[in-house]
Amino acid sequence: MGRKKLEIKRIEENNARMVCFLKRRNGLIKKARELSILCDVDVAAIIFSKRGKLYEYCSADSMAQVLQQYQSRVESEKDSCDTEDLLYSRNGDYLTYSELLKTVGSELKEPRVDQLSVAELTLTQKQLETALMEIRSAKTKMMTDAQSSLQEKEKMLEEEKKHFNEIVEGNKCAKKKKVVIDLNIAADG
Repeated sequence: MGRKKLEIKRIEENNARMVCFLKRRNGLIKKARELSILCDVDVAAIIFSKRGKLYEYCSADSMAQVLQQYQSRVESEKDSCDTEDLLYSRNGDYLTYSELLKTVGSELKEPRVDQLSVAELTLTQKQLETALMEIRSAKTKMMTDAQSSLQEKEKMLEEEKKHFNEIVEGNKCAKKKKVVIDLNIAADG
């Protein structure tokens, strides 16, 4: 006896939906791992739960490496395509930030929203999600760089503090010697 065909629609019960998400997420990551091993390819899977929690799998050394490879590929393909064709590309993720903002602004104006098809709205949603992912990646890199810079500054300030403390200690010792010398002179007189 075979499996029952599952109708693909939103699961209404919260617990059942969460269990389904966990099982399918694990299955997707397992398939990504198998594809990577069997076909000797770099695979990256990024999953955001409904609450925004990030789940990821990467077969390469780092997710950043795969995303950089993807970004450079998109840039090279973008250079060879006409910008009007980019908006309606199959993947919908070839737009620059400024082009994306213009597109969203023009397509979502109130009089025209009702005329958009579900496919056009889905394409716009995918473009926004891709842009958001790229922005988050850039933000994370900037924050990491800023953190490294601050750590270097902290080390430098600690070294300066140590150096100044040594100078202050040296001055205190010199003043003590001077006081001892002055007391000896006063005792002789």
